[in-house]
Amino acid sequence: MTNTRSTEDIIQAVLARPDVVRLLEHGHGHDAAAVRGKVLAYLDELRTTQRYPFYRALQHPLYPILRKVTRHHEHLEIVRDAVKDHRVVYASNHRSHIDYLVEPLVLDDNGIRPPLIAAGINLFGGPLGLIHKHVTGAVPIRRATKDPIYLTTLKAYIAELLRDHDLFFYPEGGRSYSGEMKPHKTGILHAVLQSGVKPILLVPVAIAYDLVLEDRAISRQGVKKRQRPFTYELAEMVGLAVGYRARAYVTFGPAVAVDAYDPDSRKDALDLAHFTRDTIGRLYKVLPTAIVAHAMRPSIARADLASRVGAALDHLHAAGANLLERDATHVIDDGVERLEQRGVIQAETGRLRVRDRNVLRYYARSIQHLLPASSSR
Repeated sequence: MTNTRSTEDIIQAVLARPDVVRLLEHGHGHDAAAVRGKVLAYLDELRTTQRYPFYRALQHPLYPILRKVTRHHEHLEIVRDAVKDHRVVYASNHRSHIDYLVEPLVLDDNGIRPPLIAAGINLFGGPLGLIHKHVTGAVPIRRATKDPIYLTTLKAYIAELLRDHDLFFYPEGGRSYSGEMKPHKTGILHAVLQSGVKPILLVPVAIAYDLVLEDRAISRQGVKKRQRPFTYELAEMVGLAVGYRARAYVTFGPAVAVDAYDPDSRKDALDLAHFTRDTIGRLYKVLPTAIVAHAMRPSIARADLASRVGAALDHLHAAGANLLERDATHVIDDGVERLEQRGVIQAETGRLRVRDRNVLRYYARSIQHLLPASSSR
């Protein structure tokens, strides 16, 4: 499963795929030449190259931030087995811009072949965009467009890439601005199902951080209101990294045989999307910061916090959550220390007070899918 085709070969294969041929013949009511021009323009935009020998040696622009994150992984043996005889597609939740580095580096640290990465097109401006497009092998995705010409071209291009590469993508689309897991989009999943590549295994992946680098910036919005230039967001992230330290936990789930789903059935695609989301939710490493954030009140005595953390741990254990700590005292000690250092809460004699309500809620919502509705705030 090595890459043997040139970029031009892949483009010609995309143009020969039945969906693209029909598009070029019928044109959705547009001039055929104009449609072909748009298809070629979109292909030029999507085109990516992975120069792996340079990938590891490159001093990535985000390295000063990345070195502040300690990487941990679970169940990597699933991936080791999957890559032996299968094309592998990884589907992950999306917490931070540094997901794009942390998760592939976990694979690379352990000698697993590098996947291409489907990333939002906003990441492709400036020098970092050139690195993504010409070194790391990231595919720029227009997430908001409904242009049928683009969507057909994208599906065909992804399908052809899968003949030569594994793929890592984020079915939520963008990052969660409110903290909770978002519904899964099915566009890339449809492309995987309809690619015709066999055999493909879908590996669900969950990433969790003690503290998300962009927590203050995105929790203030709650929902994404507009797309800001990534160069602006990068500068913002550098500022937020002052004093920042966190652990990142990347957990891999049981591989799913894509062949078991009908590529022409929308219901099957939705079923697979729901199954993948549910699996990622269970894989998600529940860290002390999230539990403390869930249990907090605007002002709370430590004894009351201990009681609420204990109750939350009971619920999480019953739900089969992937807990890092099961002891309430350890959870409180670790979670309070990290949230206090981040300026989210303030410890006083015998009591804790909230300093940043938006950030606290952001972390609390990250585990609400694992807790009964009655325990949510």
